[in-house]
Amino acid sequence: MQYSKLCEVYEELEQTPSRLKKTEILAEFLKTLKHDKNKDVIYLLQGKVFPDYSEKEFGISEQLCIKSLSKSSGIPKDKIISEWRKIGDLGKVAEQIISKKKQGTLFSHKLTTEKVLENLQKLPELEGKGTVDKKLALISELLTSATGIEAKYIIRTLLSQLRIGVASGTIRDSIVEACLTKEKTNTEAVETAYDKANDFALVFEKACKGIKELKKITLSPGHPIKVMLALKAESIEDGFKRVGKPAVFEFKYDGFRMLINKDKTGEIKIFTRRLDNVTNQFPDVVKYVQEHIKAESFIIDSEAVGFDKKTKKYTPFQAVSKRIKRKHHIEKLVKELPIEINVFDIIYHNGKSLINEPFEKRTKLLRKIIKNKKYHLQTAKQLITSDGKKAEEFYKQALKDNQEGVMIKNLKSVYKPGGRVGHMLKFKPSENELDLVITGGEYGKGKRAGSLATFTVSCINEKKEFLEIGKASGLKEKQELGLSFTELTKKINHLITKEHGRTVNVKPKIVVTIRYQNIQRSPTYASGFALRFPRIIQLRPDRKPDDVATLKEISEDYNRHELKVRY
Repeated sequence: MQYSKLCEVYEELEQTPSRLKKTEILAEFLKTLKHDKNKDVIYLLQGKVFPDYSEKEFGISEQLCIKSLSKSSGIPKDKIISEWRKIGDLGKVAEQIISKKKQGTLFSHKLTTEKVLENLQKLPELEGKGTVDKKLALISELLTSATGIEAKYIIRTLLSQLRIGVASGTIRDSIVEACLTKEKTNTEAVETAYDKANDFALVFEKACKGIKELKKITLSPGHPIKVMLALKAESIEDGFKRVGKPAVFEFKYDGFRMLINKDKTGEIKIFTRRLDNVTNQFPDVVKYVQEHIKAESFIIDSEAVGFDKKTKKYTPFQAVSKRIKRKHHIEKLVKELPIEINVFDIIYHNGKSLINEPFEKRTKLLRKIIKNKKYHLQTAKQLITSDGKKAEEFYKQALKDNQEGVMIKNLKSVYKPGGRVGHMLKFKPSENELDLVITGGEYGKGKRAGSLATFTVSCINEKKEFLEIGKASGLKEKQELGLSFTELTKKINHLITKEHGRTVNVKPKIVVTIRYQNIQRSPTYASGFALRFPRIIQLRPDRKPDDVATLKEISEDYNRHELKVRY
């Protein structure tokens, strides 16, 4: 397929605010792909070239894009940077300069989606000496053959800034419209298939063959899936009201999520909620799994919690978070920062998916196949009760144990990968906290000159757009005292997309936990809300930008608070 045809679809989508209209546009485009062998084109609609479960990233900076544009157009880098500062969108700059490029195009040819996919899929594979030059060559090859509009979307794809307003729900609905009939059951079938596969190309391919083929998609150990997420409960009583009685209460551990897989060959793989494969970082967990779980194959959901090797007291997430990203000196970290695995769910066992089985059946199975050993691997502490007093005592016990609070679950509930569900709630002390993504910042003055002193934080809406909700600070002056201004500025520097005076725009990549006093209505921020006295508590390297608090959650929190105040 000609890449120009896809770019026409991009343009139409970008100019259409209506989600229904976007779905129609995508459905018509997907109909043209139904008999195309290369279903990977659907990834490009998300601004990607790999399925969602893939950890591969382009690793391309704005500066490398500018070099590529200069090389393929003959226009000096300084002039490109100047235009970028004026326009604020490197994709639009690419469109302008490639349309007027100076260099001859004797060897150019019409771009195909296959060629774009081929070159972009090679980028993450490049390593070692000469990597930058090789990446430059692959990008320049595309830009040299591109028209202005094609260059715009190549650059935007490389920078993960496609800006066409297409979320996964829109792609899901367009697959239904293109391949099946517009019925609720078909939409649910496509969504279920995607939740299991995290691969729209596979889902689209199966949907093209009919509903029976679509339903053949199943869970597969070793293949990462999105974890199920919880909503907030206001109290123990609110928890009972929303999940029913009796309810399951489990410790809410102050750690990070681990989805542990074992396939029938015996290979164990560990994934975070970001879908990152961290097996190599956790040889201790692999050993615990081998020693304490008896099953041929499985996918289990768990929380890894750190503890002090001397006192054996549990430590907060921040103390062990460095183990997630660190790829060197693993043995040293295992000794210095030991962890305990607390298993609370199982969604696949010995060749069979369990996501549609009730939680009471899944939790009983866990307790059959796991041999508990404290400070190694054990099932989550659990209480099943209809008694509010017993639930309250259990909650206090969790806090005494240095955990965050409790999870409250419905006994009959199924497992919904990737979903924020009402049958699983989290309840913890009334400190107001949200996970948000940094999308901007402002440089400080005086002793903070040269470092960002405040950070603009954003939530996410249904369209996967990031909306500002406040400016947070609260960091330390010195790194040894905790997360410092200097440390966070270093992490953000390569993500800055635009500077205007002392303020900067930042690519939404870094997730932080924000503590605040309350939420109020505000015309100042795009979300329509503002956090009062927000401050950054910690980095969340285990979470993706898509995992941050949603606008819907924030609106519901605000309404609940207003109701309390009123009555």
